[in-house]
Amino acid sequence: MNFPPPTEKQARVIWLAATGLALAVIVALIVALVWGLGRVLHVLGPVLWPVAVAGVLACMLDPVVEFLVRKRVPRLRAIGVVFVLALVLIIGLAASVVPQVVVEARDLAAKTSTMATQLPQRAKEMADHPPRWLPPQAVSVFRAVSESVGPSQTNAAPVEVPAPLVVAPEPVAPQESTVFQSVAGQVAKLLPKFGAWLSQVFGFVGAVFGVIAGLALVPIYAFYFLLEKQGISAQWRDYLPVRDSQFKEELAFVLSSISDYLVAFFRGQVLVAVCDGALYTVGFLLIGLPYAVLIGVMATCLTIIPFLGAITTCVTALIVAVVAYGDWQHPVLVLAVFAVVQVLEGAIIQPKIMGDRVGLHPVVIILALMVGTTLLGGILGGILAIPLAAALRVIMFRYIWKKRTV
Repeated sequence: MNFPPPTEKQARVIWLAATGLALAVIVALIVALVWGLGRVLHVLGPVLWPVAVAGVLACMLDPVVEFLVRKRVPRLRAIGVVFVLALVLIIGLAASVVPQVVVEARDLAAKTSTMATQLPQRAKEMADHPPRWLPPQAVSVFRAVSESVGPSQTNAAPVEVPAPLVVAPEPVAPQESTVFQSVAGQVAKLLPKFGAWLSQVFGFVGAVFGVIAGLALVPIYAFYFLLEKQGISAQWRDYLPVRDSQFKEELAFVLSSISDYLVAFFRGQVLVAVCDGALYTVGFLLIGLPYAVLIGVMATCLTIIPFLGAITTCVTALIVAVVAYGDWQHPVLVLAVFAVVQVLEGAIIQPKIMGDRVGLHPVVIILALMVGTTLLGGILGGILAIPLAAALRVIMFRYIWKKRTV
């Protein structure tokens, strides 16, 4: 039985349905791949994290090595020079920043309970004495937030506490016990505690040894990544477990594009995080905010994950400003520093460093962060979410949205 050819409208509907089905299948495959990757990373994390850190470090140092190679410096010597410069830089930063961070972290940890108690009081005082330039709507919102954080107890009726009832202890008849029974009882009580303490000690020692061993392997991996870069770039296609065919060319093209996105993202995001952390530190020091260096280091570490670093830094700095000063001037200065850094990042830092090589819309980034932290879990999922979304973008543009141009 011959069916008539579809009309133009029917053909468009069929094409949309086929495209939607293909998208659903690809998304399902990507989710399954990400879930499987999360399980693999969970099991092989202690082995893979030194390789991942070394890869990021090699990506950061590779432009300097290539610059020296273009200046006719032998590659091995160029790598040695770059490693020495990086070591000097790390030692300098550790000697200048780490002691201050440790001091501020200890002080903050000691005052955490006090700050938690003072925050509602400070917020209520600020809500009761708002500045004239603040709109009434903002005052009402801030007052509601301050009341929800910690309701005032000044108007609460005093509660009478009954005097404690003193009961004379009843005389206990002496019990006969031997020295052996007493010692055995004490030993029986101490054995579980000793076993738990011993397991904690061995677990801590094992974790510390694993971290030290991983850190020792990072420069070795990074050295060989930089040394064998040309060979890896020229021969990695030969190691694909696929016979020479059109499919192997397509697979190599997609993997190469994804690799370019990964390198661009990690290299650019680390540089952006360092710039943001330095700007936050300088800005908070200028306005006299306590724990400025600690907050700046925290911003550097968290800004690697888009949006998370900015939001966490702003909220933390606002809480410190409210508790430390209890006025409106310093929170406004904190918001001003935050706004200046974000403007500089969006207008100068990120375009100069990353450009549009990742090319993801902010909504896509937020969705990728949510999916990545859910499937992969924790900070690692947030870090890997953006490059995985970029990889999905490569596949979509390659096979669905655009025709091949090469």
